[in-house]
Amino acid sequence: MILVLMGVSGCGKTTVGKILASQLGWVFYDADDFHPQSNVEKMRAGQALTDEDRWPWLDRLNALLRSSEVGGEDAIMACSALRQVYRDRLAQGCKDVRWCFLKGTFELIQSRLAARKGHYMNPSLLQSQFATLEEPVDAIVIDITGPPEALADRIRESIQR
Repeated sequence: MILVLMGVSGCGKTTVGKILASQLGWVFYDADDFHPQSNVEKMRAGQALTDEDRWPWLDRLNALLRSSEVGGEDAIMACSALRQVYRDRLAQGCKDVRWCFLKGTFELIQSRLAARKGHYMNPSLLQSQFATLEEPVDAIVIDITGPPEALADRIRESIQR
């Protein structure tokens, strides 16, 4: 199975994903690690990515997920995947992709981003992420209030049913 934790920057995708992958013994991929340097520089400068910036990145992530699936690896990926078209491109050709939407209020996530250190994502882009977000209709939805371990536990329970 491929499980994609999705949502806006600062919702906890990476933190929760690492915890969950450790609990399940699955491979973990952080989509942020696969951005080309040009995308990183744009985001660091507070410039939103365009679809043209995203397509090669999403194609690279899709190849990674397909490779994991072909290799029989269960994997978790942390990826914003804010629009349905991005989710479709990410999952193209995969047989068993499940989505988990980490959902929180603008105010909560804004406070988390203000406290976050060492990430290239400029907090000024949060508003544009919320504006871009198309909430998925086919996902596990997890309210992000609470500790990351509790969120991981809820997700694990949801996928093991």
